[in-house]
Amino acid sequence: MKILLAVDGSPCTQKMLAYLTEHVETWEDSKFTAVTVDPPLPPRARSMVGKDIANSFHEKSAAKVLDPVTRFFDEHDIKLKTAFLVGPPGETIAKYAESGKFDLVMMGSHGKTALGNLVMGSVATKVLANCKVPVLLIR
Repeated sequence: MKILLAVDGSPCTQKMLAYLTEHVETWEDSKFTAVTVDPPLPPRARSMVGKDIANSFHEKSAAKVLDPVTRFFDEHDIKLKTAFLVGPPGETIAKYAESGKFDLVMMGSHGKTALGNLVMGSVATKVLANCKVPVLLIR
């Protein structure tokens, strides 16, 4: 099974990783890819700082999220690919899951956004609304 892990460094991401290790036998022979999505900088800000600085900003932001996830997978001897994208998070995750032909998207039900829905986060809601790939939300 090809599984996409949508991560953002939030406590729900940590719960998702804990869930994976608690149910490791369920995911045997699976291939994991962790993806994080940075919202784009406003066009005016991007033009003021320049393409190189903006790209560096997104790379550093992604590394803050992906490095701990990579270490976690290394500690559990599980292979992991990583990716970072820039765009509206919910829609970008859904498009990446479909274009990458993933069998499952796994993500936390709430992320880092300050405002969210009462039942689940706004990114999770958008992934569910836009994704044709099955989604497993970890709460």
